[in-house]
Amino acid sequence: MTGLLLLGTGGIIAISVVCALVALLLIFLLVYMGMYNKLQRLKNLTEEGWATIDVQLKKRYDLIPNLVETVKGYAKHESETLEKVIAARNAAMTATGNEKMAAENVLTGTLKSLFALQEAYPQLKANTNFTDLQSQLSRIETELASARRYYNATVKELNTKIDVFPSNLVARKMRLEKRVYFELDSAEERVAPSVKF
Repeated sequence: MTGLLLLGTGGIIAISVVCALVALLLIFLLVYMGMYNKLQRLKNLTEEGWATIDVQLKKRYDLIPNLVETVKGYAKHESETLEKVIAARNAAMTATGNEKMAAENVLTGTLKSLFALQEAYPQLKANTNFTDLQSQLSRIETELASARRYYNATVKELNTKIDVFPSNLVARKMRLEKRVYFELDSAEERVAPSVKF
């Protein structure tokens, strides 16, 4: 108590100001760390979402050659369609980033033309191997749609945090950039390839 009396009113005010500044600095650091951690978590979630999409795409890529080989036996005159499907598959497999999304849209369109062949070749419709492959592809497309929804939801949250104040200041410091949604080009492509008989 005598130490405080020796400081006087000016000393007490100076100590109070210093304590208040330290408290504000601590609050600022806690808020900054919270925003940084949230942005880092969102970044990791979007990367996880993209990795899940990659897994589903790999399954689809592996299935397509089997489908094409099955169709080849029945639709010998449809080599152009089959070549387009394989070319679209190969392009999608090697594409990266935003080009991958565009390549996937092309692949989805060529798969529709492959499945349209079953109408022209009724014996293909009856082939159990073909129907099994179509069923597998349908399941993969459903899982892929779910993975896209998850990815797009995390991208939306991350992009929002990158845009809004004050987390945009932290995002800028982290050099985070907005991510692109994984969207299909047209309403027709938003529908999974038909696998009905």
